[in-house]
Amino acid sequence: MKLSKLIILLALLGLVICCKNDPKEVNNLEMSSSVEASSEDTFDYVVEQFADLKLLRYQISGWENLSLKEQKLVYYLTQAGLSGRDIMWDQNYRHNLKIRKALENVYVTYSGDKNDANWKAFETYLKRIWFSNGIHHHYSNDKIKPSFDKDYLSTLLAATNTELSKAAFEVIFNDRDAKKVNQSKGVDNVAMSAVNFYGPQVTNQDVINFYAKMKSPNPNKPLSFGLNSQLVKENGVLKERVYKSGGLYGQAIDEIIKWLKKAKEVAENEAQGNAIGLLIEYYKTGDLQVWDDYNVAWTAATEGNIDYINSFIEVYNDPLGYRGSYETIVQIKDFDMSEKMAVLSQNAQWFEDNSPLMDAHKKDSVVGVTYKVVTVAGEAGDASPSTPIGVNLPNANWIRAAVGSKSVSLGNIINAYNNAGNTGRLKEFVHDEEELALEEQYGQLADKLHTALHEVIGHASGKLNPGVGETKETLKNYASTMEEGRADLVGLFYLMDPKLQELGLVDDWEKVGKAAYDGYIRNGLMTQLIRLNIGDDVEEAHMRNRQWVSAWAFEKGKKEGVIQKITRDEKTYFDIKDYTKLRAIFGELLRETQRIKSEGDYAAAEALVEGYGVKVDQAIHKEVLQRNEQFKSAPYSGFVNPVLVPETNDAGEITAIKVTQPKDFVTQMITYSKQYNFLPEVN
Repeated sequence: MKLSKLIILLALLGLVICCKNDPKEVNNLEMSSSVEASSEDTFDYVVEQFADLKLLRYQISGWENLSLKEQKLVYYLTQAGLSGRDIMWDQNYRHNLKIRKALENVYVTYSGDKNDANWKAFETYLKRIWFSNGIHHHYSNDKIKPSFDKDYLSTLLAATNTELSKAAFEVIFNDRDAKKVNQSKGVDNVAMSAVNFYGPQVTNQDVINFYAKMKSPNPNKPLSFGLNSQLVKENGVLKERVYKSGGLYGQAIDEIIKWLKKAKEVAENEAQGNAIGLLIEYYKTGDLQVWDDYNVAWTAATEGNIDYINSFIEVYNDPLGYRGSYETIVQIKDFDMSEKMAVLSQNAQWFEDNSPLMDAHKKDSVVGVTYKVVTVAGEAGDASPSTPIGVNLPNANWIRAAVGSKSVSLGNIINAYNNAGNTGRLKEFVHDEEELALEEQYGQLADKLHTALHEVIGHASGKLNPGVGETKETLKNYASTMEEGRADLVGLFYLMDPKLQELGLVDDWEKVGKAAYDGYIRNGLMTQLIRLNIGDDVEEAHMRNRQWVSAWAFEKGKKEGVIQKITRDEKTYFDIKDYTKLRAIFGELLRETQRIKSEGDYAAAEALVEGYGVKVDQAIHKEVLQRNEQFKSAPYSGFVNPVLVPETNDAGEITAIKVTQPKDFVTQMITYSKQYNFLPEVN
């Protein structure tokens, strides 16, 4: 599970060329397209801004403290991750690679007028699809509409001798495949989603029927059926195309394996090396039992300074929650912060025992919750350019219960967000000076703690009733938003608990809790609406959960005035009058949300999400957009990655690895497309 960066951002309101390059040529290109990293004091976090997007940089603090062997491990893991980059593009939409390669060829070879409005619109469109790993918006899932017309694109293609199939050309401009992921009620979500996890003519019922027939060898350790495959119909018969060497995406997977083998050779310890070996075996075979074996080994491998996430993991892009998007994050341990925050892991059982859950839904033993603050060294796939700020894995409930999980907070990513932001929107939407002061003094700490509680305690908390199937099977299209809301509620419940001060995590638990509650309600009921167009429903899982949690709490406490809706100078504000009662309301909703998950109560999940999390108050939405017009900072942010440049001796052995920063977003994207171009346009 990943925790969206938008929680911290919104609380503070309150990222063709078809030939492969020789490695030596690629390294020279990387060095020529990057600049030396700057010191902390002079580091420029902002790269550029366009459309609704802002690109930032992040630093790899402590790189110089790693041994050469550790630096090699990081380098090999980042190369493995980037080698699968195009998989994410193809998973997102079947025409993405064709479109991207054609537009990139136009971009690098066009010699016409690059000063007119049409070219500027073309350039912005290309940057937007780079950011979203495809032609659908990374957050809203809507197809990105270009601000140039068909005739202009035809002119560019002709001028650069670039070929683009008719179907791919037309889909840029028409209304087909309008939603990457369609979570609407009352439609065939699979058939109406453009995401390339399913072939044409595959329906919701096809998927349900297909996997209903599959049985795990051990029902107590259910395999993650569908996680690593595309489901298609061939001559009317459903068939899985498995992601593996020799299978779907095999060309890129072979490159991933090549770099993972190098990483295994420089592993920090035996447990880490064994885990990487199992990941290699999984990529070779596509065997889901090996995937579980790998996750058990990876979860238990907690020693060492380097860790990573790599494979087909999060299921948010599948409307039914089966198939995993390709993702990779390479991490270096932040020693100081990890030591401070490990206290949550050590007290996980206390939080479980004292939660408002029904006793039948509490775990008797919360096993192995490992929490670290890490420094990101590289990201790819579903984690880049738009990145989470926290991750808790593995996702399999039985592994969490039996072995535990790893929770990480991406410290340098959060730091970059904080240093690149501004307080203009915050001042616009806070109710009064007291709320503003609380946010300015305690907001960042509250965000960090919410991330930690969400990932470490939230996702590890609770258990399913005996005989109840996996959440993706019982809650179906509501599974992701229900799980994220449940984890949020765990965090919210404990953010107003003196236990945090007793554990030495805060100096004033009450003020930290108030800042957290103010930010969450302000976000869930108002400020996150800047990401929607008038008339849109809420679609994204995290955004839905923030709305249904906030809206339910507001309605529940309305009679007692727990949260008051106030109009002043024709502007709306939400003012929390009783934080203690609001905490009780959060606890009540947490109890019910866990019951829904534990019992697999689909009807209750549907009522909660559809009743509170989907529809938007149009008057407030219009007002929020009008109030936001004065601010020029883009609502979404993402990152370019630092560039790791190996230096070698005459024998070709790596002697040092230098960290540089890319010159700009365009340079990094073009470089990536040259260096990691391992898939054909049609897969």
